[in-house]
Amino acid sequence: MNKINLRKIRLRRKLKTITSLPILSVFRSNREIYAQIADKNAGNILASANSLKIVERKNKSKIAEIVGQNIAKAAKKAGIEKVAFDRGCNKYHGRVKLLAKGARDAGLIF
Repeated sequence: MNKINLRKIRLRRKLKTITSLPILSVFRSNREIYAQIADKNAGNILASANSLKIVERKNKSKIAEIVGQNIAKAAKKAGIEKVAFDRGCNKYHGRVKLLAKGARDAGLIF
């Protein structure tokens, strides 16, 4: 197994133990970044945000931080204050870290 798969397996094992919190899941491609909050028990998407909706194109780091702020606003509208962070197979570095920083600055707890 390569490092990416092992990273993903370790993370998912930790998330299985958290049953009550919704999960903030992040997907990062080369151009865009997506975030969604899902209730894993019911299988519903509660809130989502992505970089496709951002009109003003800045550098990708600034866009990731804006997406983090947008997902936190959408979570507050849905009545969610605390989530578990699922970064997928990505390192907690760069745009993923900035998305988390933007969400925390906007009031989301994880």
